[in-house]
Amino acid sequence: MNKYYLLPFLIISLLSCAKSVVNTSGSEKKLAPQYGHLTHTVNFSGYTWTVKKPRETQGPGPNHWGGENVWVDENGWLHLLVKKNEKTGIWECAEVAATQKFGYGTYQWKIEGDIAHLNRNIVLGLFNYSGNNMYDEMDIEISRWGNDAWPNLNYTIYPASGRTDATRKSHTKFMTMDGTKSTHRFKRTASEVVLKTIKGFRDDDTDLIETKTFTNVDVPLSTLAMPVYMNLWLVDGKAPSDQKSVEIIIKEFKFTAL
Repeated sequence: MNKYYLLPFLIISLLSCAKSVVNTSGSEKKLAPQYGHLTHTVNFSGYTWTVKKPRETQGPGPNHWGGENVWVDENGWLHLLVKKNEKTGIWECAEVAATQKFGYGTYQWKIEGDIAHLNRNIVLGLFNYSGNNMYDEMDIEISRWGNDAWPNLNYTIYPASGRTDATRKSHTKFMTMDGTKSTHRFKRTASEVVLKTIKGFRDDDTDLIETKTFTNVDVPLSTLAMPVYMNLWLVDGKAPSDQKSVEIIIKEFKFTAL
């Protein structure tokens, strides 16, 4: 892919364009997820979530997915982990999908983790997705997509079903944080999607890091109710460059319908 041949002195705007290409290269996640014969669920924030653990490698990545890499602790917090399986030596990732579908309203996550300094091969994804390949998806993703020089905060809207992937829209930013607590949110209506990232645990916009609005003029927005997904995975299935496990704690997911 041409993402590996970008010159280091490209300006930020070109990096943002390159991100769109990189994000698509990991687009195996646009394929409807398969959860395998050992499917189980966890309860978190008042919802039931199916844990992804297919028998074979699968996108995004593609990657191996470990059921043991997802759990809910005694506080009710959801843990997602990327780690090497000690028995097989294979790096495994984590994903959950809500069994319920969500429509117009506000989607909010409160995250504990040093997401501003994730290894360049790690992706944290917070999104909804209909299961239609390359369509009907609204993403907040924290990743440098394999390149330390690229922005680490990524917002992407994939168009309504029946449109080409070329009509997706993305926005990126170099994100810095003072600590390990952050809030991520998007509000979805029939006419627009407003995405926000905030320092600390907030139900308002205090300490706003970034916001971006996409309208139906920018990209044809889906009207479908869709499941919510949360995942932690490896770009192109590559191990973390520092060979260290990564854990993210999602302390709360909250949906407020319009």
